[in-house]
Amino acid sequence: MAAVQDGPMELDTEKETKPEILSDGTSKLSGNAASGTLSSSPLTAGGAPKQEDQQTLIAVLQFLRRNKLSESVEILRREAGLEDQEDSQTLDGSGGGKGDRDGGEANSLLSRVSITSAAAPQSTLTPITVKRANEQLDVSVVLSAYSQQGDPSLYQVYYSGLKNFIESVLDCHRAELSQLFYPLFVHMYLELVYNNHENEAKAFFEKFGGDQECYYQDDLRVLCGLTKKEHLKGNEVLLDFRTSRFVLRISRDSYQLLKRHLQERHNNQIWNIIQEHLYIDIFDGMPRSKSQIDSMSGSFAGEARREVNKVKVFHGLLKEPEIEVPLDDEEDEAENEEGKPKKKKTKKDSMGSKSKKQDPNAPQQNRIPLPELKDSDKLDKIMYMKESTKRIRLGPENLPSICFYSFLNAYQGLTAVDFTDDSSLLAGGFADSTVRIWSVTPKKLRKVKSAGELNLIDKESDDVLERIMDEKTASESKILCGHSGPVYSVSFSPDRNYLLSSSEDGTVRLWSLQTFTCLVGYKGHNYPVWDTHFSPFGYYFVSGGHDRVARLWATDHYQPLRIFAGHLADVTCTRFHPNSNYVATGSTDRTIRLWDVLNGNCVRIFTGHKGPVHSLAFSPNGKFLASGSTDGRVLLWDIGHGLMIGELKGHTDTIYALKFSRDGEILASGSMDNTVRLWDSTKAFDDVETDDFTAATGHIHLPDNSQELLLGTYHSKSTPVTHLHFTRRNLLLAAGGYSSQ
Repeated sequence: MAAVQDGPMELDTEKETKPEILSDGTSKLSGNAASGTLSSSPLTAGGAPKQEDQQTLIAVLQFLRRNKLSESVEILRREAGLEDQEDSQTLDGSGGGKGDRDGGEANSLLSRVSITSAAAPQSTLTPITVKRANEQLDVSVVLSAYSQQGDPSLYQVYYSGLKNFIESVLDCHRAELSQLFYPLFVHMYLELVYNNHENEAKAFFEKFGGDQECYYQDDLRVLCGLTKKEHLKGNEVLLDFRTSRFVLRISRDSYQLLKRHLQERHNNQIWNIIQEHLYIDIFDGMPRSKSQIDSMSGSFAGEARREVNKVKVFHGLLKEPEIEVPLDDEEDEAENEEGKPKKKKTKKDSMGSKSKKQDPNAPQQNRIPLPELKDSDKLDKIMYMKESTKRIRLGPENLPSICFYSFLNAYQGLTAVDFTDDSSLLAGGFADSTVRIWSVTPKKLRKVKSAGELNLIDKESDDVLERIMDEKTASESKILCGHSGPVYSVSFSPDRNYLLSSSEDGTVRLWSLQTFTCLVGYKGHNYPVWDTHFSPFGYYFVSGGHDRVARLWATDHYQPLRIFAGHLADVTCTRFHPNSNYVATGSTDRTIRLWDVLNGNCVRIFTGHKGPVHSLAFSPNGKFLASGSTDGRVLLWDIGHGLMIGELKGHTDTIYALKFSRDGEILASGSMDNTVRLWDSTKAFDDVETDDFTAATGHIHLPDNSQELLLGTYHSKSTPVTHLHFTRRNLLLAAGGYSSQ
């Protein structure tokens, strides 16, 4: 068991041989039969067990040997450090009756134990209480902890007893202890199924299945179809549930109340499940309310352990490279427009000065190797800075215009959309395994000339970049063929030279936008790849798929650089942090994880969604993360504190698109309910107060102010919103495939 004096409680699997250290320094072993607890004296200073503890271990070894569990005998003997001679002295006989052996420690111990049937696999042990020096030694409780299962007919009694107890406690504890219902229900049901008690399992499910929280109904529908042991072998998710720890965050007072009840009622079947399959994360302070618990509940494995979200995250932005912006052209343009050139110049200066400041929360520039800026990248940066001077400042009184791209007659089935950062190109992935690219501007798409023609070009000419393009190939769109299954995601590189696509065929392909051909096929996933996304600096990209892992790649490596494993179900969406040092992943296990690119560690786990997560977006300053799900809610997260800080309700269907405006003042969300909604993200983030206590205990107070934060709802006729993109001047572009249904 675990020490419960401070912090979270780590429950060891080998619970039967490890005493629980209580606050008074004594140890206590609780068993599996409903017949009391074994209280032993404190451990000696050196940590070695006293004589009585050793006698107990000898009795346990004898019981295991009698039931022909030789492997368990060897493991226990090694862990307990018993001498071979002592063991052999104790275990060489069969010992059928009470005290039928001569001499030694075994005789003194067995004189207190009555064994009615030594040969039966499930021996029933009737203790005879003998008081000796203010001590009650009840060996049967220790031995009963090693039985494989409890009486299947009593599972309903055990669960009902706990349910009645929780419903009768004070309101402040009831909400926290009610978290036990779902994991205990699932584990007890699986235990009955696993041990071939089909009728008892069915009756147990019918009686208590309807009592579970509504957001677990999808899981329960899967669970009720598993009625035989063979069914469990093919269900990876439920096997994960059985082997992983369901995390519950409970105050110390509520935990002590629960433990006292289970020990008084000798409800050891439930206590054993809590020890083996649950992780109780204990905190000091007031118990949480029902609304606070509900806001964090819903994930497949419970809440996140607090220590996971305490790791330092460098969420600041990297220092911008110093690039001199030529002002001449801009000044001329400003004067011709009869504008105010002084103000424009000031904006440019402020942009320059802003880039020179180093964010205290930013990672070091060389924390991960990033590609060096090419001349073309510097030109693009200059263009970006010029565009940003004309950017519209958005807010509640100044909402963006929205331009919607509807894909009509998309009989191929539109599955993915992406825009380039400068909003000049649009790519769509389709269910017929093709990728199509359109030019959003009047400029047409052209291929590079053939090698023979390129040799004839004067490489020193000023317009060499124009001369290498073949005008004969100019068209408004291009089709890229290569995948052998539906394309589920597309992503442009920041420099607009490459496009990534991921598919059901298990590959990620890198396409050249100069030749419109496939350069590389990255093979690492064994199943469909649901999403892929380029780093803001290019070179790196991330992918996530049905194999429940995300992979980090570099364009010049055909093997992944990092494998991010930890989700219990499909990784459905991936996003790079603006500083490229972290990757966020959303999953159908209803959690969001943040991974460190440098070492591959998981540094944040966010729980609270009640359905699979399908969209993610980082705020431009890198401090916040927004996530959208099938539950129709947008959740806002503080990355630094590892906390949920907002909940935006309004959509009635899955949210597939999220995007912050360029200055971060507005969040746009797009859904399958055919609407685009705009939210006041500045107000949402400013209203939140986070402190160390809130971060430590999860006492979050989410204001129910979705209607106050909602700035506008915009309906399409019959087009689900697949993608959203803010241009450099804060015009909002939306895209989706028209649905005639």
